[in-house]
Amino acid sequence: MERDFEKLVGDSDPMREALAIVRRVAGSTASILLLGESGTGKELFAEAVHRHSARRDRPFVRVACAALPETLLESELFGHEKGAFTGAVYSRAGRFEIANGGTLFLDEIGDLSPTVQVKLLRFLEEHEFERVGGNKTVQVDVRIVAATNRDLKAKLADGSFREDLYFRLNVIEIHVPALRERIGDIPLLARHFLAKYARANGKAVEEFSSEAMALLGHHAWPGNVRELENAVERAVVLATGPVLDTDLFAALAAGVPASHGLLHDDGLRIPGSALADIEREVILRTLESVDGSTTRAARILHISPRKIQYKLKEYQERETVPTSS
Repeated sequence: MERDFEKLVGDSDPMREALAIVRRVAGSTASILLLGESGTGKELFAEAVHRHSARRDRPFVRVACAALPETLLESELFGHEKGAFTGAVYSRAGRFEIANGGTLFLDEIGDLSPTVQVKLLRFLEEHEFERVGGNKTVQVDVRIVAATNRDLKAKLADGSFREDLYFRLNVIEIHVPALRERIGDIPLLARHFLAKYARANGKAVEEFSSEAMALLGHHAWPGNVRELENAVERAVVLATGPVLDTDLFAALAAGVPASHGLLHDDGLRIPGSALADIEREVILRTLESVDGSTTRAARILHISPRKIQYKLKEYQERETVPTSS
């Protein structure tokens, strides 16, 4: 993988598609909206956009929008003048000014208050703003990359997110795939994290046992890449030998149905099976867990009920499967 994308480990089709978009749009000035679940690596994608652009030698500034209350977030983004509020004993530049010439990454954009949404919209339209408590207009050259794990279209529908701001932010939309959408990347990611934490902890840990790797491939990973990284780090820290075995992933093993183990009823083994077979297994087992409800299964899998119904029809044409309700 080329250097600009070396932190984004993966060779699956969803990753290739996402990175292809990054390559095509990074050199533009357009705002980018990264959509994806928590733990998928949206910040790494934002960094890749920055490093692959003409702004690479200028600041890359991060702001976690959900981490601060409204008044503090407004000051954090736009700065404030002395005396603007209690405790403002001096003037302070905000992240927009710090990021001048570079890229500002706004994480968890779906949590912005209406007041901050208005000020952000004005910046996107006019490239200017005032500090909190000030009347001097500040102009900066900043490229916005925003990210969220929220359903912004639902927030548009209930009125909690401005439609005009949504379209200003969403000039380019990039879907950051969940780990279950790129399960073929699990061995690459797992070995990447093993090498990283073996080096960081000075441990001679070299590989996973085949059973441990199969266990990683079987796990649902609701926490996505972040959860996988934490699991591998913990295993490396606890390891007493050069190979990571299943005993070091006890929490994951506890989530695997005992009747199925690492080998499914139909002989399916992960890794080592075709992606279509793995997809079938995931869909059918999810349906089984929700008593056959395609709506609930679709919500869990982040796909449409129609897609599940289409897949069921496809499976039924090949063999007998339980019908959905």
